[in-house]
Amino acid sequence: MKRIAVITPVSHLEGIVELLQTKGEVFLHETASKQVVRDVLVNNNIDTILCNPNQQTYKIDRDLLQGTNVKLINTCSTGLNHIDMYYCDMHGIVVQHHKNDYKLINQLPSTSELAFGLMLSLLRSIPQSKQHVSEYNWDYTKFVGRQVKDLTIGIVGYGRLGKMMYNFCQSFGAKLKVYDPYKLNTNCLDLKTLVEQCDVISLHVHVTDETKYMINKELLGYSKKSPYIINTSRGEIVNEIDIVNTLKSGLISGYGTDVIENEFDDITKSPIIAAMNDGENIIVTPHIGGMTIEGQTQAYKWSINKL
Repeated sequence: MKRIAVITPVSHLEGIVELLQTKGEVFLHETASKQVVRDVLVNNNIDTILCNPNQQTYKIDRDLLQGTNVKLINTCSTGLNHIDMYYCDMHGIVVQHHKNDYKLINQLPSTSELAFGLMLSLLRSIPQSKQHVSEYNWDYTKFVGRQVKDLTIGIVGYGRLGKMMYNFCQSFGAKLKVYDPYKLNTNCLDLKTLVEQCDVISLHVHVTDETKYMINKELLGYSKKSPYIINTSRGEIVNEIDIVNTLKSGLISGYGTDVIENEFDDITKSPIIAAMNDGENIIVTPHIGGMTIEGQTQAYKWSINKL
């Protein structure tokens, strides 16, 4: 029987803990610190970890795993930057994930829905206008926004989530540009052209050596429309210092993100959160892209049935 440490919140999802209990002995430590989780792994001879990056504030790495009996990590995600994959490979630890579970992930639009929501929130100044009214003010002139129908929106990465975002924007009447060097049916051959032509740029790519810091001051220097940047991929896709500086200079108009580069570390050091708190046009959500009741329930059931 497996001994399963659950280090991500699941108790709010109907039937998930019960399903886990059919797979082995379950140790629920849904919001525990890294040190507490390590103690659980060592003291209970845990062989399996169930995790998800969204709530995790640390990386699953040598410091957590060394000297434990962990043989399997099951992450309910497509992204893997919350796990030290090199360490796992070197020590024979199997990592299960959703990257290739197309039958599942093609049914999960939650992250793209959030990307669209972040875009609307920036374009229409929804958080700022809500705060304005909460202080008993009533002046719309501070919040004159943009209309999606008349914008050109660039989609970077035309995989599952990029296609969903494309469809959402198309249904609102926007003109679409798509950049993806691995797809033949896109209408934008280079990223520079997309940045030049678009009012909004939405990022839907995995973190690789090629995509890390792909959005930077040099690339954004080609922009002609002071675009809004939407990031529901990973924080490392953008150079966050460059994002802050180009916002301050007016080269871009806003940044909406569900991810920051150091979300598995001390977020008080985040230049993005600091700039948001200083009044820049930034919206940060705490990695809630896939966090819907419907999406989580489907994804966790799929993950657990692999155990």
